[in-house]
Amino acid sequence: MRKRLGISFLCLLAACQTYAADNDQSLQDFSSINKVDSQVVLRMGGFYSNSNSSMNVTNPILGQDFKIDFEKDLKLEESQFLPFFEMFYHFNERHNLYIDWKQLHRTAEVVGITTPFQVNFEDKIYDIKAGAKLKTTLNIDIARLGYGYNFYQGNNYNLGLSVGLHTMFIKTGFEGDIGACIEQDLVLKCDQQPLNRAIDESVTAPLPDIGLYGDYEFSSGFRFTAHAQYFYIKLDDLKGSLVDIRAGVEAEITENWHMTAAFNYYEVDVDYTQRTNSADTHVADYNLHYSFIGPMLSVSYRF
Repeated sequence: MRKRLGISFLCLLAACQTYAADNDQSLQDFSSINKVDSQVVLRMGGFYSNSNSSMNVTNPILGQDFKIDFEKDLKLEESQFLPFFEMFYHFNERHNLYIDWKQLHRTAEVVGITTPFQVNFEDKIYDIKAGAKLKTTLNIDIARLGYGYNFYQGNNYNLGLSVGLHTMFIKTGFEGDIGACIEQDLVLKCDQQPLNRAIDESVTAPLPDIGLYGDYEFSSGFRFTAHAQYFYIKLDDLKGSLVDIRAGVEAEITENWHMTAAFNYYEVDVDYTQRTNSADTHVADYNLHYSFIGPMLSVSYRF
């Protein structure tokens, strides 16, 4: 009898120890999941871009439209190191919210313009003559806010779908020998109001974008990450698109600090048909094309 009680006690003790171990492991797993489920990631870094920007303008002498290249014709820097900022909030295991911001600010000066042109800024026509001394500013800021859902998960990988909104803050400016144009009897007359500066600051309405993202831990502390986002709209006189493709490797430095090296292709294209107050007078379509392709380096902190 005592022998049976001893065996039963040993079995009960072993079962309790097994249960306690399993329970501790479950608590650890639960704690780990909660840590991942409710996590904020701040990422800051920079990228070395090769930019290509242009704008359609009108030749006032020939009355023909042509394209001004900001880098080749107006001498804005083609290659530049630029900052970016991203923030992610992960919750409920599969869900996340994100916000990011990119900046491209450039200024350059040309001593003599070879070909005269006209631009339409905020429903006003400005005239830039050949030989004019011109200082050009082109600032673009892009902010995005979105939501992501991991629809496919494994022990060391995730695959998700993202939907979001992006807004572009664009400032285009010319300073120097600039003339303002006025419309009289359906005829555009320039240099009636000489100016020193012409600035156009515009903000696009929040526009939607959709994308896919994923990550794969191929070795302890090293993870391959990638995402692709796309947007296109054609509405009345507005046509625009956005393409964002990024792939890289994230390395764990400490539990909270991570470093990422990636390669990014980013392109924004906006076309807008502009007219003067007279329906018979047409000014060249306003086109802003901004793209870069190059490496990105960032550090992130998780808490």
